[in-house]
Amino acid sequence: MMKPDVEEIAHILALVRTRKPVVHAITNWVTAGDVAGGLTALGARPVLAVAEEEVREIVARADAVMLNLGTPTPDRVEAMLAAGHQANASGRPLVFDPVGAGASSFRREACERILSEVRCSAIKGNPAEIGSLAGMGGELRGIDAVAGPEDLQKAARGLSKQTGAVIAVSGQHDVVARGERIVTVENGHPLLGRVTGSGCMLAAVIAAFLAVNEDALMATVGGIAFFGLSGEWAGQ
Repeated sequence: MMKPDVEEIAHILALVRTRKPVVHAITNWVTAGDVAGGLTALGARPVLAVAEEEVREIVARADAVMLNLGTPTPDRVEAMLAAGHQANASGRPLVFDPVGAGASSFRREACERILSEVRCSAIKGNPAEIGSLAGMGGELRGIDAVAGPEDLQKAARGLSKQTGAVIAVSGQHDVVARGERIVTVENGHPLLGRVTGSGCMLAAVIAAFLAVNEDALMATVGGIAFFGLSGEWAGQ
């Protein structure tokens, strides 16, 4: 079990604010404004194109990509796949947020397609979503996790080995896994769970951190710690 390196996280944050990376987010329509505002406040440059006809061109000019399954439609899933293929071809880091994974057969099939066709740098979800993707169970009410796998760390490690991605599991104590490496992040505030879109914003923040740091594990941990600390300040 590892703890975050505070100095390294501060360095990554400084790079985000200096370089102002372009983050292309295909997110759900409920939280698009929050994601754009969160990225702008962080110091990044958001782009939220959703038309399949243009996403490849947009991604080719971006520094990182975030795909969020929150309000999926057939056209939106195809746009996500096109964006993911271009991100891989262009060597751009990609964050996948499988919102509601396991809640319907359509979402399950969309997740299976994305994970089989696209190489993700990081996958961020709640315990139920990660448990579902890992084949170890989980229960959602709406998009909220009410039950996750019995061994959350095992599920995260297994999904990481299966996909090659860093797995970030949000919760009271966030768990981040890459292979056998596990990092816990304990920053945050209970009010974050009562803000619609906080998870979507977190995935976008992780993408911004990945845009300026090649260590996917450290960039993911840094994004989560920064976001949690911001929540603490706001909660006060």
